[in-house]
Amino acid sequence: MMDLETVYQGIQEGRRRALARGLSWVDEGSDRGNALLGRLFPHAGHAHVIGITGAPGVGKSTLVNALTLHLRKTKQTVGILAVDPSSPFTGGAILGDRIRMQDSVDDQGVYMRSLASRGHVGGLSRATFGALTLLDAAGFDVILIETVGAGQAEVDVMRFAQTVLVVLAPGLGDDIQAIKAGILEIGNIFVVNKGDREGADRTVRSLRSMLGLTSTSLDWVPPIIKTSADRNEGIGELVQAIEDHKAYLTNHAIWDQMRERQAENLLEQALEDMVEAVKKESRRQGEWYRAVSSIRQGESAPAFARELISQWLQKNG
Repeated sequence: MMDLETVYQGIQEGRRRALARGLSWVDEGSDRGNALLGRLFPHAGHAHVIGITGAPGVGKSTLVNALTLHLRKTKQTVGILAVDPSSPFTGGAILGDRIRMQDSVDDQGVYMRSLASRGHVGGLSRATFGALTLLDAAGFDVILIETVGAGQAEVDVMRFAQTVLVVLAPGLGDDIQAIKAGILEIGNIFVVNKGDREGADRTVRSLRSMLGLTSTSLDWVPPIIKTSADRNEGIGELVQAIEDHKAYLTNHAIWDQMRERQAENLLEQALEDMVEAVKKESRRQGEWYRAVSSIRQGESAPAFARELISQWLQKNG
């Protein structure tokens, strides 16, 4: 059994066994996982974190595999966090992405971890930020986060990634419906994958029209890259667009601002986790249901809930 200090030192030295153990602690949400995350956070912030999101069926996993192989040719090390649907039986990740990325995960310069969404909305897992912090502190040059593939609700990735790729594909129904609203607004680069299929050019034109309607005065204009990841077509152009976006972030002093945003996200998640833990404990002890009954029967005003929450936090803090 490795203790906290051994895992902490091992991750900084890039030892895979220590990284695997630390990621398991973080994924469990254990106290030692939180302690490890707190110690490693100051050593992170160097990797280029790239989020890959989009609806199911657009080929995100195949694209991640092609991107990884291309990045390895330039000697960059790559960490991959693939958020998979949760198993209804064990709660663990259904490892479909690991199967589709077999070419990449056999490379010693690549480390892949599947995370179960466990019902968390937004396309990610609650453990995502902790996991990417550990990979960052372990020295990976690039970290790819692939969302679970739930469609338009997948906007959480922008909280963690410096560059967000929104992936679309032809033949998935109405083009405008596929790219509307929230998910359109988070993309730094748009990828029309499966570009060899009929309708790919129409999807590019529809996307370009939508981006024109939402254009701003920002210097960065999201490029649209057409790829066929399974044929390794367009991947070089996509990697160049990613590098261009990184240069834009650095030249406009946005990169450092994102590090501050990550620190704020860490604090917000810690508070959310604390409230969730208090809620579970109050339910276990029956206090939650007594409070609900008291409010329902008119014995207490709904505002009384704030006082109860304060008491529970003090009691369980």
